[in-house]
Amino acid sequence: MDGGGCLDQPLTRSRPVTTEEFGALASASHPPRGADDFARPFGTARAFADRFAWPKVYRRRITRWRSRIMRLPPPPGLGIAASLLLLGATLGYGAVAGDHLPVVIDWVKDVRDAAANATGFRIAAISLTGPKEVSREEVLTVAGVTGHASLLFLDADAARTRLLANPWIADAAVLKLYPDRLQITITERQAFALWQKDGRVGVIAADGTVLEPFVENRYVRLPLVVGRGAERRAKDFLAILDRYPDIRSQLRASIMVADRRWNLRLKNGIDVRLPESNVEQALDRLVALDHEKKILSRDILAIDLRLSDRVTVRLSDAAAAAREEALKDKKKKKGGEA
Repeated sequence: MDGGGCLDQPLTRSRPVTTEEFGALASASHPPRGADDFARPFGTARAFADRFAWPKVYRRRITRWRSRIMRLPPPPGLGIAASLLLLGATLGYGAVAGDHLPVVIDWVKDVRDAAANATGFRIAAISLTGPKEVSREEVLTVAGVTGHASLLFLDADAARTRLLANPWIADAAVLKLYPDRLQITITERQAFALWQKDGRVGVIAADGTVLEPFVENRYVRLPLVVGRGAERRAKDFLAILDRYPDIRSQLRASIMVADRRWNLRLKNGIDVRLPESNVEQALDRLVALDHEKKILSRDILAIDLRLSDRVTVRLSDAAAAAREEALKDKKKKKGGEA
């Protein structure tokens, strides 16, 4: 530059740079490597690190900042926090090892609910509709609604899942109405029939759900179905029998055979063997035989309707003996007349 701060030469050249000038500039900016540099292969890790290592000034700065950080005093309360952390870990291990974890969880829930109740989320009103077979106390207990439960931390989905585990409850809805109201709606199953399996009798719903493993006096008049698979197919079969009141009135039990077909056990002890298919047709034949020949009032043990072209009747021992005597007398009479 000249004395006035201006360039004494323009930035652009008026002539092209010669080869000699370009070589001189390159030599000045990139000095030649020594013999040791040529002897060291470029692909080695050390050569790569040396070629691309940070300048010494950055390394000195990093070292200086690291030493400053190491000389800093610990933050206030670090010892207390570490002690509390150690104490918490010790208590947690003791709770797990001593099987006290459920107690600890319940305690934490109580503390949490108490805090929520103090802020206005206590359950003040509960609307419960639908239950008849299940008591109000049982519904609230299963749903997890206690005297100290808070609406804020009540899990409605979990409460509904627990309610559906009760066989009497077909459906349930749990609705939280903030800040302090809870609404529970229950849809119950109805007792439909008695189911006997392996010598045990219980009460079932129309969908086959076992409602009670025992029979109370109020359920003794329900229809009885027997055998494996009878609980699932009882609804459809009993619906067919409802169309034949003469037979239904004499029915004692419906017995599922091999999970394929039904037998009817009448109150007078007669077994009616029904086919696997075309049950209505077989029942029509049975009603016609009873109207014409009073077959259901005879001294017989079984009526076999499994074949569509014939009816087989099995007599009782007394009826069979009387029939044999009658046949003998008939033969004697025929012989005497001859």
